[in-house]
Amino acid sequence: MSELIRSTGYTGYTAGSANAASAAGAATAAAASDAELLAGTVAAVEAAGSVLRERFGDVVRHRTREELMNALAANDEAALDVLRPRLNNLRPGAGWVEEELEGGALPAGEWWVVDPAEGNVNHLHGLPEWAVTATLVRENQPVLTAVHLPLTGETYTALAGGGAHVDGRPLRVSETTDLGLALVATSQARPDEAEAVTRRIGSSITAMLLDALVVRTSVPATLHLLNVAAGRIDAFWQFAGARADLLPGALLVVEAGGRISDAEGRPWTTDSESLLAAAPGVHSDAVATLSR
Repeated sequence: MSELIRSTGYTGYTAGSANAASAAGAATAAAASDAELLAGTVAAVEAAGSVLRERFGDVVRHRTREELMNALAANDEAALDVLRPRLNNLRPGAGWVEEELEGGALPAGEWWVVDPAEGNVNHLHGLPEWAVTATLVRENQPVLTAVHLPLTGETYTALAGGGAHVDGRPLRVSETTDLGLALVATSQARPDEAEAVTRRIGSSITAMLLDALVVRTSVPATLHLLNVAAGRIDAFWQFAGARADLLPGALLVVEAGGRISDAEGRPWTTDSESLLAAAPGVHSDAVATLSR
């Protein structure tokens, strides 16, 4: 997937020409259309969240991996039964991705990248850290996203070039400039992740424990990323596969004024082996720590 650049606004037009005026008009119309799409996306994730909230509460311990996988799938399908028709109705021609992705570009056109129950294991264990997410990707660029937290009722949104918000209130990353005063976070490797990745995560946590104020480790990644966008966490990094399911949080951080790169400071793509999302004031120090 192509680079998620720092600025996601419209570019490439020369002021004063007829073509520029036409292009600017088209851009304005597209922005208005995307804003309407975002409103519909919010309604979809909130409706799906209501279904998952009704299924939340009792903690059931599963005796086998098969039982656990069946329970996870049941949650996914319950939410997807609400999400699919609503999102397909919003954009009938868009493709559909509802699995965690490895790297790589999507085919041309528009795609819904959806996680119907992000943090699904937390949901089954009676923990509050889970969400419903939907992101529209156009020509391999995320253009809008909605992340709904059913237990708090909050919905985080971002529109490319239009900022990031929670329930209509603007989000802004922190102004922290000292990594030694920063609260940072990471997630863990999946059960099937390579041992080398798991060990790299462990060494990066050790490095951050030496340099940062507080280090948090939990899943899912999107909840850390929306906290970066809201200024509550100063940096988040991940080595456990920089997959396209990171797009919702990445767009939120970019639109809230944060910086996105890989852990070595290079431009991030979903082919990257890592992701770093940080407030601008601590980004370079976080890169230095993670590169040791």
